[in-house]
Amino acid sequence: MSKAVQTVLADALRLEPDARAEVAAELLASLDGPADPDAEAAWDAEIDRRVEAIDAGAIRLESWADVKRRIEGDVLGR
Repeated sequence: MSKAVQTVLADALRLEPDARAEVAAELLASLDGPADPDAEAAWDAEIDRRVEAIDAGAIRLESWADVKRRIEGDVLGR
């Protein structure tokens, strides 16, 4: 780790937790590259598609208790 990186890290670690989280989020976001300009429209279309499928009865919904139980069985072996 370079001296400059050590200095920045030391300064960041002195920040309040909320400020550290904001800095961390911005640093991580900077690694993603430019945002996809079509992403928001694609998500809106996907949400609409899913809502329509639910309304039409084409998708079977599960209760959180059932989903949680299944996850615990798959992941935790319970």
